[in-house]
Amino acid sequence: MMSKHTPSLPLDQVLIGDCRQVLQELPENSVDLVFADPPYNLQLEGELWRPNQTMVDAVDDDWDQFDSFAQYDQFTKEWLTACRRVLKPTGTLWVIGSYHNIYRVGKILQDLGFWFLNDVVWVKANPMPNFRGVRYTNAHETLLWMQKEKGARYTFNYHAMKGLNDDLQMRSDWYIPICTGSERLKDDEGEKAHPTQKPEALLYRVIMSSSNPEDVILDPFFGTGTTGAVARKLHRHFIGVEIDKKYAELAMKRVKQVVQLEFDPPIYVTPNPRRQKRVPFGNLVENGMLEPGQLLYFGADGTLTAKVLADGKLSFNGQRGSIHQLAKTIHDGPSNGWKVWYYWDEKEKQRQPIDHLRELVREELSKQTKPAKMG
Repeated sequence: MMSKHTPSLPLDQVLIGDCRQVLQELPENSVDLVFADPPYNLQLEGELWRPNQTMVDAVDDDWDQFDSFAQYDQFTKEWLTACRRVLKPTGTLWVIGSYHNIYRVGKILQDLGFWFLNDVVWVKANPMPNFRGVRYTNAHETLLWMQKEKGARYTFNYHAMKGLNDDLQMRSDWYIPICTGSERLKDDEGEKAHPTQKPEALLYRVIMSSSNPEDVILDPFFGTGTTGAVARKLHRHFIGVEIDKKYAELAMKRVKQVVQLEFDPPIYVTPNPRRQKRVPFGNLVENGMLEPGQLLYFGADGTLTAKVLADGKLSFNGQRGSIHQLAKTIHDGPSNGWKVWYYWDEKEKQRQPIDHLRELVREELSKQTKPAKMG
């Protein structure tokens, strides 16, 4: 796959260092999407034990230690500012967090000029129990989805997300298990390599929904490389930044193991009907796919019929109009004529929506506009 990006971009690499400094070396307005899983500033005190007397492996690494909320807020402002500088005006940013930090992060995002698109609740199918029984089980985390510039055009692959959800609109509550089993990376001692590794299914939705093939995904807290692994599977580029060299090496090893299949646009790109080439109904008539005088049926099993006219209009009950106008008259409301009018398909011996013929025209037009292969 050919690259459309600035040669100076370190594509598909992990840069070791503090993202607040490392990102200053990247060109402005150069990445399409940011996914950030920053330190949560958990502020945990004391040890936590399970009922079977085994200790919970809490997040107690140095990178999650802050002396005060003010220090954490300053840290958050600095890394978000660095991300904003490299994010394209049309780009969006996702950040995930828990109740410990996400509200502080959201406030700072708004202060920096980001605009809210959605907040998404990741409902954990298998959350860690509350062993002390003094609070509710913490069974979710929150993702904030922001655009850099209010009102700018941004990527949202609505139809792809609808497809992932059995052709229903994708909601903002995502029911996904936490990272366990073979997906959980282990160190040389067989212990989990990172305390907050996110499941690939979560990143799949983020990357599929808000980026396109060849886009550049930036992860300023790369960790074990989930963002990179999923980006590679979906034929996106990634740039990871990781302050811990051990994690960086582990992440790159993981990403390199992902087998990237040859790029095939129909597999990785979900067409948006609103951006498809316009085909007037009259094209079906002038190309002989429908004949003047032929009957169209309103609905797959309907008894109402209209006649196709030579100029691409329909005649119904003494009225003359387009496929959409007459559908609206019959249905008494907005109707997509391509979906409600059917023709008799002699070959299949059944009624088919006229939209089927429109797709055949589009396929033919697509073949005609493809560039010739180099000999």
